[in-house]
Amino acid sequence: MRKLAVWLAVAGWLTAQVFASSAQSTSGAGAPCPTTEHSMDAHHTAVNMHGDEAMGFGHEKTTHHFFLAAGGGSIEVRANDAHDSASIDAIRSHLNHIAQMFASGDFSTPAFVHSTIPPGVTTMKLLKSRIEFKYEALDGGGRVRIESSDPVAVAAVHDFLRFQIIDHQTGDAQE
Repeated sequence: MRKLAVWLAVAGWLTAQVFASSAQSTSGAGAPCPTTEHSMDAHHTAVNMHGDEAMGFGHEKTTHHFFLAAGGGSIEVRANDAHDSASIDAIRSHLNHIAQMFASGDFSTPAFVHSTIPPGVTTMKLLKSRIEFKYEALDGGGRVRIESSDPVAVAAVHDFLRFQIIDHQTGDAQE
């Protein structure tokens, strides 16, 4: 079992590295490849469109953050307008639901939003009993804390969150 867990962690890390390097593809003297740049813009537009559909609130009215921590990390979403009660209620409902789905091993929402299975998901599903997913209401939104004492699970959570940072273009720290 330990060999499988190590293999899954390495596979998740490699997947994240491949995705990160493909997101930085260039041609010529450091100029972005026009085809890759257009493809990345189209992908980001699709991520936003799928995200709005899956989450029940608009990405233009909210701000997402993905934070890594020693024991896992968190997903935070807040309404841009502190008086936008419709977005705040939708954020809280969505994140509460996401925490429950993830705890049961259901990662279908991020797979739909990103049109792929994000790195770390397979390992997180296998090790779901070693990971805690906790929803918390925040001023203007909510948070899902993802925590584990298992180093393989934490590595998978980090892979998952790094992918979110890159694909949602949040600019959050990846370390």
